[in-house]
Amino acid sequence: MKKFKILAFYKFTQFDALSKLQSDLQNYCQENQVLGSVLISGEGLNGTIAGREENIDLVLSFFQNLPGCRNLEYKTSFTTEKPFLKLRVRLKKEIVTMGRPEVKPSQLVGNYIDPKAWNNFIKQDDVVVIDTRNDYEVAIGTFEGSINPGTQRFRDFPSWWVKNSSKYKDKKIAMFCTGGIRCEKSTNYLIQNNQKNVFHLKGGILKYLEDVPINESKWKGECFVFDQRVSVKHGLEKGSYNLCYACRRPLSEGDKKDINYEEGVSCHHCFNQHSPERKNGFRERQRQINRKLE
Repeated sequence: MKKFKILAFYKFTQFDALSKLQSDLQNYCQENQVLGSVLISGEGLNGTIAGREENIDLVLSFFQNLPGCRNLEYKTSFTTEKPFLKLRVRLKKEIVTMGRPEVKPSQLVGNYIDPKAWNNFIKQDDVVVIDTRNDYEVAIGTFEGSINPGTQRFRDFPSWWVKNSSKYKDKKIAMFCTGGIRCEKSTNYLIQNNQKNVFHLKGGILKYLEDVPINESKWKGECFVFDQRVSVKHGLEKGSYNLCYACRRPLSEGDKKDINYEEGVSCHHCFNQHSPERKNGFRERQRQINRKLE
């Protein structure tokens, strides 16, 4: 039986009195025994939380009653495993970091493409499909034929676009990301930089995997998510990947057989990146995680 309801959400809107908002959200989530991560900034809020279905529904209603959030973008799914171990409600400069203060998704974004119309749209000859996620996310799954900018962080995307935009000047640009939030910013950025035909997948990959039958799908692989599930497949079922808690990269079962893999401490990606003292700290953290999961 699926025990936990997961709510992924975001909204670009202007917030004031951020410290009070942080306190109010923290208290309301705690009262309803909801765990997860919520980011708040002057440009809006973004997060993923989980709890009992009735409690998540109450928190969702609370979010929707915040200023400018009646049309909050959100997606829900269910899991039998606890997706989060604690609650964090944090104040940030941006709810998704691009490092470009001139980008204002609350004012203008690209044209939305419904998931069920996505396949027909991206097969057009004049459409270029761009994955706006980080390279470690792209590595475990993406749309066939899409371009991987190879970015380590989302804030690297503008630099990649400046170097490559001349190739796509007369093309329709179709972008996608996990849930849609990164595309809100990236489409605004492209429009501000005079790209005329800019489109993005409404609801992101998650909505596509939820709405499009697997036999019609153009998606290859799994989709990385930022919770304990690590990855999901069609129907938003839990995927096959685990997480290296040292470097936050997804690991396949084959990766876990590597000689440099130690649960919570290292993997083949990061074995040489951390000192012995840091690894000992990771081991202690893993022991604490294991106790919480018991």
